[in-house]
Amino acid sequence: MRVISGKYKGRQIKPVPNRLTRPTTDKVKEALFQIIGPFFQGGNCLDLFAGSGGLGIEALSRGMDKAVFVDKHPKAIRTIHENIQMLHLGNATEVYRTDAFRAIKAAAKRELTFELIFLDPPYGKVSYEDLLESLETHRLLNKNGIIVCEHEGRTSLPDQFAGFEKKQTEIYGNTTALTLYQRKEQSM
Repeated sequence: MRVISGKYKGRQIKPVPNRLTRPTTDKVKEALFQIIGPFFQGGNCLDLFAGSGGLGIEALSRGMDKAVFVDKHPKAIRTIHENIQMLHLGNATEVYRTDAFRAIKAAAKRELTFELIFLDPPYGKVSYEDLLESLETHRLLNKNGIIVCEHEGRTSLPDQFAGFEKKQTEIYGNTTALTLYQRKEQSM
């Protein structure tokens, strides 16, 4: 695994040492960032179900100011900390070992908002609809922000849900798809 572009381009990052996580491939990560905009002018991102932290780290490398990483597995948290330390990103990151729904509530209590939110739960284990509803209830997505859902290629997510509308879906082989949401009436 590596950082594809930006400040940390080409730097290797460690994967989580188990078979419970499914890292986003470099090919899918590169395609994703070409869709949402290759570089950012600051902002905050939330990487739920972060695994190794690869998506949030890529966003930081491409210009995001801050990333909040959330995962409930101890090995994932350890790996995220190692990757952050290796790239000297400590001042631009927060890492939490908790459930995604608790993390959403905690971020809302702190009045945090995000330009970019990554949702990459274990396939078939967490409802995207419940996640989107919670994000909308707690108003974590900024006005022009983007939610990226990584899911199984054969799974279709709704066109509209909980104040969000689907902007695009891209399928990569039989295993992975990316669906992007924004607030209704916003354009990418």
